[in-house]
Amino acid sequence: MFRAGRPLARLFASPLQTRGILRRQSTAAQQTGKPIFGQKSFWSSGRVLLFTAFTGSLTYLYGVNDATSRFQLPWIRPTKPSYACKADMEKAINELRYLLGNDSISTDDEDLHMHGYSEWSSINIDQLPVAVAYPKSTDEVSQIAKTCHKYRVPMIPYSGGSSLEANFSAPYGGMSIDFTFMDQIISLHADDMDVVVQPSVPWMSLNERIKDSGLFFPVDPGPSARIGGMVGTSCSGTNAVRYGTMKDWVINLTVVLADGTIIKTRRRPRKSSAGYNLTNLFIGSEGTLGLVTEITLKLTVIPQETSVAVVTFPTIRDAAAAAAKVMRAGIPVAAMEIMDEVQMGVINRSGSTPKKWKEVPTMFFKFSGTKAGVQENVKMVKSIAKTHKSGDFEFAIDAEEQKTLWSARKESLWSMLALRKEGLEVWSTDVAVPLSRLPDIIEISKKEMDELGLFASILGHIGDGNFHESILYDSKNPKERAAVEKCIHDMVDRALEMEGTCTGEHGIGLGKKDSLLKELGLDTMGVMKSIKGALDPHWLMNPGKIMDIPK
Repeated sequence: MFRAGRPLARLFASPLQTRGILRRQSTAAQQTGKPIFGQKSFWSSGRVLLFTAFTGSLTYLYGVNDATSRFQLPWIRPTKPSYACKADMEKAINELRYLLGNDSISTDDEDLHMHGYSEWSSINIDQLPVAVAYPKSTDEVSQIAKTCHKYRVPMIPYSGGSSLEANFSAPYGGMSIDFTFMDQIISLHADDMDVVVQPSVPWMSLNERIKDSGLFFPVDPGPSARIGGMVGTSCSGTNAVRYGTMKDWVINLTVVLADGTIIKTRRRPRKSSAGYNLTNLFIGSEGTLGLVTEITLKLTVIPQETSVAVVTFPTIRDAAAAAAKVMRAGIPVAAMEIMDEVQMGVINRSGSTPKKWKEVPTMFFKFSGTKAGVQENVKMVKSIAKTHKSGDFEFAIDAEEQKTLWSARKESLWSMLALRKEGLEVWSTDVAVPLSRLPDIIEISKKEMDELGLFASILGHIGDGNFHESILYDSKNPKERAAVEKCIHDMVDRALEMEGTCTGEHGIGLGKKDSLLKELGLDTMGVMKSIKGALDPHWLMNPGKIMDIPK
């Protein structure tokens, strides 16, 4: 079809180039009165359509396979993003101050440090954001995005600031967008069992404020987490074994895209088959596709009866095996958590509960439902635990003790951070595996962690195959850091070998990009890059998170 020796760029011309060729041929034909190629024009309508379809297919195929570097055509390859220079960044800041008011934009050094560094995170970088924006509405977020898009300023969403994988760090500088002032419950629809909230609403205060409705929001990560960040990382928590994770409880989202466009992903019914599931596309995207400004959440009924129990085991493997059996028996426990002997010691030393606990591997159970149902479930779990050498069940005496006991589990990471001496850091991360592999990976990982000779513990949401390692180490000791890093990476690689995931609920951020590539493969990452490029072609939204920017 094509003549040998013709330049490749002419053969694979873009649609704009093709139109230019056709115009030139049409002009030549008018001047000579003859078609360009003999008696019949080469560029018949059929050939033009075929050619356009062919070049479009090449563009699509290249976009999907860009991550693999197997299909490299230089004239359609994504280029490295060009971000705002200092002068353009100053123009953007001044423009936003004019639009939103001086108090809406901060360049204070302490503010910048707080929005670029996290004591919770295992990874921190030297680069900080250049400014922090404090929007008060979706329209203001849109104005921020339009201005940042105009000057090519990176945008990094900031919610509770408790993420563990440098999810809100600013490797390319730019604008941190702090949703502190967007903390309102917009509307509660008690009869429909849903609520509309802004991103900076803490999940704990949400439940406190709606408790009189007889409803609650069951997703329960760390105490300081806020709804926007929970959407960004697709988090879960202790209740996930019964109620599922964040993606199961979001009905729709209002999102501001990179150019300032405002979209709503769905309407308010609990079910819909209308078009693409854009809601779930943004959940877990860590702000790399858009800025979430409103969230409609499903709610559920507060259980009639709740009981919290603690039971000890001789080894961590015995506890994990008991958990797997409870799940396989189909017993509807509300939550099932595990802590090793080190973590139980952390609770004792922190003084977060008035009781002193045995410092041995321990399971925390939460039972909820009707009174009869709770009693039956407790009986079945006791029976299974006994077959795995459990100690006696200890039950919380009343609701206040239940709350205190469960909060000790919820605040375990904070308790460990509180024990740090100067120069020490906590590396905390998680994986998840199929339930049948949980005893194996916990036993091996616990052994390798103990061999470090450091203060280190295992805890986790054992009912859904998810567990965490937390290791206290000297960040200024290169040898010690290298040993901890190897231990963590070995745990992640082991989870992937067991058909698990590199992150159960913390997200990818900067810390787990290489592991995500191992988990999903080049082609899947290529599709993700194509989606990113379609929604954010200039890579302005939280760049460097989940995947590297084009080079």
